Amino acid sequence: MQVTIQELARAIGAEAEGDVGLHITGAAEPSDAGPTDIALAMSPKYAEMLGKGRARAAMLWPGADWRALGLEAAIFAPRPRMAMVGITAMMDRGQWVEPGIHPSAVIDPSATIEADCAIGPLAVIGARAAIGAGSVIGPHCTIGMDAVIGERALLREMVSVGARVRIGNRFIAQPGARIGADGFSFVTPEISGVEKVRKTMGDQGELRAQSWLRIHSIGAVEIGDDVEVGANSTIDNGTIRNTVIGDGCKLDNLVHVGHNVRTGRDCLFCGQSGISGSVEIGNNVVLGGQVGVVDNIFIGDGVIAAGGTKILSNVPKGRVIMGYPAVKMESHTEIYKTQRRLPRLARDIEALKKAVFKSGSSD
Repeated sequence: MQVTIQELARAIGAEAEGDVGLHITGAAEPSDAGPTDIALAMSPKYAEMLGKGRARAAMLWPGADWRALGLEAAIFAPRPRMAMVGITAMMDRGQWVEPGIHPSAVIDPSATIEADCAIGPLAVIGARAAIGAGSVIGPHCTIGMDAVIGERALLREMVSVGARVRIGNRFIAQPGARIGADGFSFVTPEISGVEKVRKTMGDQGELRAQSWLRIHSIGAVEIGDDVEVGANSTIDNGTIRNTVIGDGCKLDNLVHVGHNVRTGRDCLFCGQSGISGSVEIGNNVVLGGQVGVVDNIFIGDGVIAAGGTKILSNVPKGRVIMGYPAVKMESHTEIYKTQRRLPRLARDIEALKKAVFKSGSSD
């Protein structure tokens, strides 16, 4: 792909100076940039790296002296990460699946595939499934019976979408994503030790060995518009009601969403976060990496959980939490500072004990 500096600046709504007719074919970090790349040096701390590359043009911070940096042209980005949205969209060459249906794909005659779809090698599409217009189904993907996928979806390699799953428009699934597996629901014929402990928050009492019986998942998964699911992430079917992922939610790699979970819109779940069954999540909730959420609780709108947080109880809207168990971030910071002081406090107490006992023995 080849664009001019002016075209790129116009596309991202930024100002450009210098030789705005200069053509570029890619984007690169400053030290790696070649003559046809635009170097991404959107902060002064990256300026010195420009000299190690061969870029003629760069994306710079507002007010930067591009001439002093030896450049022929520059684009100025007031919000660097927002600028990255436009740049990466223009430069992305995609993963490319040939238009049309590959001869090795297996498609049930009752399935519906709308116009301009691309179905990759060895894909399998089940009975009565429906694929929206302009969608790309990558190699080795599996779409279950009665599943519905909206328009302009992109399913990368080896994605599976289970039976009865319903997905909105512009869905993106990275390699190995699994949508619509059965939920993890089991029960014992009599009250188990787990149930007793949950009720008493104490000892389970008399041990009684029992086998686990499977509760089937007769619900499915509903996913809204503009949702993205990362590589090897999983969203389980509901037990009776459907598991629901709201519009605009983004799931990182290795995220698990348990059965019956319902999320609002525009949530962000970072890598290795896990949400247990029947959790209700509001809008614009952010879970950092390796956040764990216990089952059957509520998380309000706008909650932010720092990485590694373990959420064991309801969280009111707007709260920023951290730690295990989760508390307000400022409370966790104070607790951590106190923990850091514990060795010194222990030494001080030991010294005081010695002083007191020595004083007492001399009387």
